[in-house]
Amino acid sequence: MRGGPGWRVTTVCCRSRLAEIRDGPGRKENGPPRQDPCGPWPVQLRFPTGLTSEEYVRTTAWEQARLDRCPLHPRGGCGFCRHGTYERQEPPGARIARYYCRQGHQSFSLLPDCLAARMSSTLAEVEQVVATAQQAKSLWAAADKLRPDISLPSAVRWVSRRVAAVRVALVFVVGLAADRLVGVQPRLDEVGRALGTREVLVAVRGICAAQLQTLVAPVGFHPRRGRRSSARYRPQHKTGPDPPG
Repeated sequence: MRGGPGWRVTTVCCRSRLAEIRDGPGRKENGPPRQDPCGPWPVQLRFPTGLTSEEYVRTTAWEQARLDRCPLHPRGGCGFCRHGTYERQEPPGARIARYYCRQGHQSFSLLPDCLAARMSSTLAEVEQVVATAQQAKSLWAAADKLRPDISLPSAVRWVSRRVAAVRVALVFVVGLAADRLVGVQPRLDEVGRALGTREVLVAVRGICAAQLQTLVAPVGFHPRRGRRSSARYRPQHKTGPDPPG
């Protein structure tokens, strides 16, 4: 009987027997002992170049990217070394320098300021999307103009993700640089005028350089929380009629 008193004991015994058959009674692991991961993999770090995406590709600036010490072991002795490069989809031909910590089993990529984090795009392209959305009559009108190659609901989601992420970054920098951005609303045009630049997101990344690991992508390096990971933090619905009174 599935719910009987002996069912749980039988299940445990079967699982133990299967594990013994699979692994063997005297099996030993070869190699170094397993270690818990040190954090999200891979880790992105800022590479301040002052170059546009076209200049970054033309000068192959990733070859000059250097990381002098391991972020996990600043004193050394961890086998920290260069770990080649990987290719970006946008812009074509761009590559990202990468380093690897052997002891921590962690890689680190050096992302230039011109490229968006966790998004196959440049910060200039993301900024253009948000600027178009701010000037359009509605988000749907902006999505229809920017992404005619996909369905309209998909285009709206595509634009919405960028608008929401950039707004978080602008609110963050307005609070962080309150002395320079007094009374400035978290909008691209207002922040750009206050900072005296047209490349607003690149400037924001520079101002928030020390907080990039906590600032969400594409300006910062922290991953945006998805629906699945954020579900555990949502409050439960109250019992009663739907919708509740």
